[in-house]
Amino acid sequence: MRTTVTLDPENESAIRRLMERRGLSFKQALNDLIRSGVGSSGSSPAPFRTQVRHMGVPTVALEKALQLAGDLEDEEIIRRMRTGQ
Repeated sequence: MRTTVTLDPENESAIRRLMERRGLSFKQALNDLIRSGVGSSGSSPAPFRTQVRHMGVPTVALEKALQLAGDLEDEEIIRRMRTGQ
């Protein structure tokens, strides 16, 4: 994306220093600084956790789940063709 921004003098200086230190283009240095600033909000987000729930005894053979899914999809396609949906 291309856009125009107005930088404070200290931000421009920080970008220019990064350009010199790492041999980057202005665009690369600006994007690197933005990326590093976005992730430094002071506290890191809590790790994502999935709650585990017991779903009971399976009523179908789970080792054939893909075959079952394919069969159900085929039945739905046939049903739609017959009803014209």
